[in-house]
Amino acid sequence: MTFPKMRLTTQRQIILEELTKASSHPTASEVYDMVRKRLPRIGLGTIYRNLELMAESGMIQKLETGGTQKRFDATIGPHYHIRCAACGDLRDVHITLPPQLDTLAAEATGYHITGHNIEFSGYCQNCLEKPAKHDHGH
Repeated sequence: MTFPKMRLTTQRQIILEELTKASSHPTASEVYDMVRKRLPRIGLGTIYRNLELMAESGMIQKLETGGTQKRFDATIGPHYHIRCAACGDLRDVHITLPPQLDTLAAEATGYHITGHNIEFSGYCQNCLEKPAKHDHGH
């Protein structure tokens, strides 16, 4: 796969490094909080612009699922995600799905399938272990 060449500026290099360190698929504002520790004068708008450009060039992956903030992922190869229905935590799922999945979808719909995006949902270990909250202040 070839992507348009994009200059890796210092800002983009730091964004990529911070994104690679985070397994949580952070939102733009979470990336901003991480990068600001290293580049205190960087603006949120600059982070947004760079993340969008980096995603368009294929350097990173933009994850857009219904009703949630866009998240960004440094892993660009094919892989799947799982989201906690309680806290919204988003992680990679390292499994291999049957290659005939696209064929089954094509046969069921008549579409020419160009790819798929699968997100599992459930409850993370943290949320399963938390006692039920009964306070009304939360």
